[in-house]
Amino acid sequence: MNLLRKYKKTLTDSLKRRQLSLLFWDIVLITAALYLAYMLRFDGRILEMYDNYFALKAAVFVVCFLISFKVFGLYNSLWNYASIDELISVLFGVTLGTALSGSVIYIINMNLADFNMPRSIPVLMWLINIIFTGGLRLGARIIRRLIKSTLPVSFKRVLIMGAGSAGSMVLKEVKENMQKLNYQPVGFIDDDPSKEKMTIHGLPVLGNRSNLKQVLIDNYIDEVIIAMPTAEKAVMRQVLQICKEVGTVVKTLPGVYEFLNGNIELNRIREVDIEDLLGRDAVSVDIDQIANYLNGETVLVTGAGGSIGSELCRQISRFHPRDLILLGRGENSIFEIHMELLLNNKDFNIVPVICDIKDTQAMENVFSLYRPTVVFHAAAHKHVPLMELNPEEAVKNNVFGTKNVIDLSDKYKVEHFVLISTDKAVNPTSIMGTTKRIAEIIMQVTARQSSTKYCAVRFGNVLGSRGSVVPIFKKQIASGGPVTVTHPEMTRYFMTISEAVQLVIQAGAMEQKGEIFVLDMGEPVKILDMAVDLIKLSGFEPYQDIAIEFTGVRDGEKLFEELLTKKERVASTKHERIFIADPDEVKLQKFKKEVIQKINFILEEEGSLREKLSNIING
Repeated sequence: MNLLRKYKKTLTDSLKRRQLSLLFWDIVLITAALYLAYMLRFDGRILEMYDNYFALKAAVFVVCFLISFKVFGLYNSLWNYASIDELISVLFGVTLGTALSGSVIYIINMNLADFNMPRSIPVLMWLINIIFTGGLRLGARIIRRLIKSTLPVSFKRVLIMGAGSAGSMVLKEVKENMQKLNYQPVGFIDDDPSKEKMTIHGLPVLGNRSNLKQVLIDNYIDEVIIAMPTAEKAVMRQVLQICKEVGTVVKTLPGVYEFLNGNIELNRIREVDIEDLLGRDAVSVDIDQIANYLNGETVLVTGAGGSIGSELCRQISRFHPRDLILLGRGENSIFEIHMELLLNNKDFNIVPVICDIKDTQAMENVFSLYRPTVVFHAAAHKHVPLMELNPEEAVKNNVFGTKNVIDLSDKYKVEHFVLISTDKAVNPTSIMGTTKRIAEIIMQVTARQSSTKYCAVRFGNVLGSRGSVVPIFKKQIASGGPVTVTHPEMTRYFMTISEAVQLVIQAGAMEQKGEIFVLDMGEPVKILDMAVDLIKLSGFEPYQDIAIEFTGVRDGEKLFEELLTKKERVASTKHERIFIADPDEVKLQKFKKEVIQKINFILEEEGSLREKLSNIING
């Protein structure tokens, strides 16, 4: 509360200083305008009969004009960013001031015989004060435009949001790459009152969020870089809204991992997006624990070209494994992540492998050749409606393919195995969810008879992943709409890719014998709300500029997702955002004795594939 009061006092003091400054100059200019009006009326020589009571006449004009200016809000606007609306206010304010002063002078003139004033004076005052009052208020914007016009076209004045260690690192990198980036750092914004008016590496802390708008205007800021790894989404929304009003671009860094090793990659600074606005508070991870099981190890990532798999590779590379095996069946996606990692990592071996997890012999060759000690299994078919149309392929890939990787990890004595699962595996209604639940059970059964430390990590939708709602919505908005939502009440749990992967890696350091870790996803989000936010973020009005249409729930979809089955209970771990779903031991034993031997024949047996899959997890 003390900090909030301090912010309010700072903002109030700043506004009062600007208002008093304008008030002072208005008094000077109104008085000067009266004198100039007389000089123009009498060609530079004021007759003595009209020189009487000049001070009183000036006082009348000053008081009447100041009252009028107050009525039309000429002391409330941010004149550094004045537009046609402010000019209209000036016109109305001067007109009312002229009418008021003319009326008062007429009344006085009726009572003072020698209180003479030519009728042309108020008319001249109206014209001169429009020039003086408008010029005074528009002068800041004119100067701003003149200054910017003298700068190189690509020159960008940058304000750094956050004057902590992250902001300091951003400033260091900006200074070292000024010519390449065409950035000119101007200063910092920080909410810590102890940093007010301080300098960091030669740049001042110009203010806090309460006066961010004025700082942007006064310092001609082109871009704001948010360097606050713990920034909450409410803060991001506030900063984005203020910068949007002023016309300033906002950029941020992808995630907290950018700061872990003390390096900032400026080429990854990007504009604020829906992922930031819907994102959660930054995740804290145990760096030492993670480094202990990844440093110097041979790490295999299946599905390495996908959204989750590629981000896993990026973050694993920060912990300096000995070898990183990028396995996937799509050559283009594997090529892209391989090239990206080669550019940024020179101290360990990166091996691209084109292989299908369903090919048992090919996978055996990979394990035999590279002998991975840590496996992250991210390869899976994930699109619910698509798998409803292709159930056999879902079973082959998500069940048989996963079983291959699990069995080979046991055979070749992998130390840590992490299965990427989904909330759709909970009480599944879709083919995709059912196959992922079977994959979880296979992992749990195998973990009870293996020296390998197995676990699965279960979480909801990932913002920005391929085929997810955000890229789809962006394309629909770019084409002019409509944005399609299946149902107005459709809700999902969401995480950013970076956050989900951080917790997956953390969970990999915690597993023992087949746990299913459940990530804290917070409150579910309505898909409709996301659509509305993204339309606004794109500069449009929902339902007016961009239509929203409801297409109906698709096969296999649920209106809401769950993170635990009906029989699972949750237990806490030492990480506040990771929980353990206690397994259904009865079902595991039944699966181990009666079902696992039938997996290889599931496609050949007569009957509905959906029913057979359901019987495996429910029978």
